[in-house]
Amino acid sequence: MLYNNLSGYLRKEYGKRLKKICIDAGFSCPNRDGKISTGGCIFCGERGAGEHIDAKLSIKKQVEAALASAREDEEFIAYFQNFTNTYADTETLKARYDAALISDKIRVLSVGTRPDCIDDGVAALLASYNKTREVWVELGLQTANDATAKIINRGYTLECFEKALATLEKYGLKTVVHLIIGLPGESLTDVKKTADYVSRLKLFGIKIHSIYVMKNTRLEKMYKSGDYTPPTLDEYAEGAAYIVSQLSPETVVHRLTGDCPSGLLVAPEWNSDKHAVIKKIEEKLIADGKRQGSYFKA
Repeated sequence: MLYNNLSGYLRKEYGKRLKKICIDAGFSCPNRDGKISTGGCIFCGERGAGEHIDAKLSIKKQVEAALASAREDEEFIAYFQNFTNTYADTETLKARYDAALISDKIRVLSVGTRPDCIDDGVAALLASYNKTREVWVELGLQTANDATAKIINRGYTLECFEKALATLEKYGLKTVVHLIIGLPGESLTDVKKTADYVSRLKLFGIKIHSIYVMKNTRLEKMYKSGDYTPPTLDEYAEGAAYIVSQLSPETVVHRLTGDCPSGLLVAPEWNSDKHAVIKKIEEKLIADGKRQGSYFKA
């Protein structure tokens, strides 16, 4: 096996793949509402990665719709996906999480958020759900380079990320870290530095995203003005293969690429073929004689 993928992990733990229910819980983001900044990260769309979710439905209705259309033997991951899903007081957070966890068939609660919206109260609340199901907390690091973080308007430092990670670890929560290859101003050397940094962390999982230029984002303006050029598929595959080779064999690779919502992709064209991207990364690993953990240093 070239890498420890999510499908394999779920089959080992649950005897099957779990279906993901993507939930729009009505949260905002401190990087959008003015608390930290406005407009969000330069690559983030108007729905904050929730373009495919019917936000007109309540949380409970979103989950009920997914359960109603499922097979009898299917089980699920409740994924609070778009914007910042710990950006509220703990009473509000609990009410929204509880609205989704309406069935024993939901085996995993996965919460996407930002490091600057993690504290002891939030971590303790999330950890309370570990009594009945597995909990994952997804943090969008993107890069270990604070200079790049300013360019993309991430809104927090590496020190903030490390503090959040320590808090989550203290409460026994599993962390999934998101990385992006192809950020403005970054070379393969920068990607490798981020990979080397991440490989030293104790992580449950990782998501590797191919950057894409989406309509109605600041990155689109940069692309159209000639201030940004996306990586080629070969460049992306080289970066992703390097990251995989540095990871601990125990880290679960949740994804190897990110795909733009239908109809919103501006560039690069290769991003529209997810299977071709994954195949290219796997071919790069094989050609170089690498696999996950090949260069991991415990």
